[in-house]
Amino acid sequence: MKKSHLQLSETERQQIEQLTKQGSLPARKFKRLMALLELDRGRTFTAVAQTVGATIQSVSTWAKKYREQGLAGLDDKPIPGRPITISGEERAKVTALACSDAPEGHSQWSLRLLADKAVELELVDEISHTHVGRILKKTNSSPT
Repeated sequence: MKKSHLQLSETERQQIEQLTKQGSLPARKFKRLMALLELDRGRTFTAVAQTVGATIQSVSTWAKKYREQGLAGLDDKPIPGRPITISGEERAKVTALACSDAPEGHSQWSLRLLADKAVELELVDEISHTHVGRILKKTNSSPT
């Protein structure tokens, strides 16, 4: 007799089937839900992994997370990273500054001049010249 890796209740099964039929699910979550349904049907980790195109370890992890946390365990974790520190309004002000006339004694804006002037005018608390360059690159503006 095969070992049952996961046994869903009737309401859990219906809930998962309902989610898979709604059509607006991310592909990763859909794959995980399908794996749970296959495990509930008595298939092995190996067979389910081949069916959904994942590794055996991944299928095992999904089953474990589902047992511990329910459907919330199948969601992707937030991607870590530095939070955005400059708002869209501040970006617009930096872009507008770049479109203005260059300061006296300069024929054109440099990225360092823009960064220093933006801080001086209190458009932003702090900004590096490389960040100014990224802002202008995304807006198709050029300081030159």
